[in-house]
Amino acid sequence: MFLNDKFKFAERNTTMSTEIIAGITTFVTMSYIIIVNPSVLNKAGMDFHGVFIATILASIIGTLIMGLFANYPIAIAPGMGMNAYFSFVIVLGMGIPWQSALGSVFIASVIFLLLSLTSFRQALIEAIPPSLKAGISGGIGLFVAFIGMQNAHLVVASPATIITLGNFSEPVAYMSILGLIITIILLVNNVPAAIFLGMIITAIVSFCMGYITLPSSIFSLPTGLGATFMHLDISGAFTPNLFAIIFTFFLVTLFDTTGTMIGIAEQAGLMKNGHFPNVRSALLADAVASTFGSLLGTSPTSSYIESGSGVAAGGRTGFTSVVVAILFFFMLFLAPIAQVLASVPAITSPALIVVGFLMMGSLNNIDWKNIEESLPAFFVLFWMPLSYSITNGVGAGLILYPLIKIFRGKMREIHPLLYVFLVLFIIQFIMMNH
Repeated sequence: MFLNDKFKFAERNTTMSTEIIAGITTFVTMSYIIIVNPSVLNKAGMDFHGVFIATILASIIGTLIMGLFANYPIAIAPGMGMNAYFSFVIVLGMGIPWQSALGSVFIASVIFLLLSLTSFRQALIEAIPPSLKAGISGGIGLFVAFIGMQNAHLVVASPATIITLGNFSEPVAYMSILGLIITIILLVNNVPAAIFLGMIITAIVSFCMGYITLPSSIFSLPTGLGATFMHLDISGAFTPNLFAIIFTFFLVTLFDTTGTMIGIAEQAGLMKNGHFPNVRSALLADAVASTFGSLLGTSPTSSYIESGSGVAAGGRTGFTSVVVAILFFFMLFLAPIAQVLASVPAITSPALIVVGFLMMGSLNNIDWKNIEESLPAFFVLFWMPLSYSITNGVGAGLILYPLIKIFRGKMREIHPLLYVFLVLFIIQFIMMNH
């Protein structure tokens, strides 16, 4: 009776058993993040075990708040794309210590948290044109897929052409191709948890071929959080180079989270006359998770589009999210097997490539025949992977879009905040070259 009143099972035409099945479905579909996120952040020099625990705890915190307070069947975990941006661009590309990068995540998350309590959040969402939002999401997808290709050695650096095909006779390359084919077969046949199952099947094949060995034990008590917990450097984040990074973390998290939440709510039939009920609690769930995640030692969190698999299985209430959080908790004791799986690029790279592809679905929302809208989105789309920076892609779009409108005599169509972004990113690009 209590659960029915709390989660409104009857009102939303669902049952506890249906919600449990939905929660299990969502968890299995998105559980690849438990392996992939520590693997990506480990490349930035962060301790694998620390990030592994931080990933799970941040996911539990955000997903529980989403379930208990917002009552939505939406799961939260560290976002794909932002983790790659954290490791490969900020830490490895710019040479910024991961502690300072975590500090920038903390600042962006606190800003997100505070703005989630105000109407300014909605103004920011409305300020960015839909075409640019779609371009940002698609560009991040290309960037993530590109990193997956690199890790798999399917593309490599070339002095003559900058980039070229890798040597497919290398074990890491042909095993990655095998893993990618397995995952694609599962995906096109609509197999639930295709990405996760693809990783597991590839791991089994790799084990049979002698490329990986099983750990001495599969289970262990959670250890290692001390290597990342409270190691963020907030003062180090207040540098000119990181201002744009903080803005990018905030902006992408805001759009990604809001867009995913609205999409899942529409799929579940929970939107009311185009209105997103209890949106403040839903946004707070992600903001709080990102804030605590930066303290624990992980990149920004985001609402997961994989929550749609749970909704398709019948999930309609926050109890689905509670089930997901409980299952995340049990994963705390599987660090040894997770580390083995994460250590093999052929297991994690196909996941990055496929997730990147799925993120590009947003490009359908761009009117490619309208050059004023599509050209800035195009620059966002290709500039991210080619400049190896999400910040550069976002900046290119936010500069070009208002300039095109100005030269077309449509200044009144531009939200005032876009002029602010225009000036800030011009200054950022000038400072980068000095």
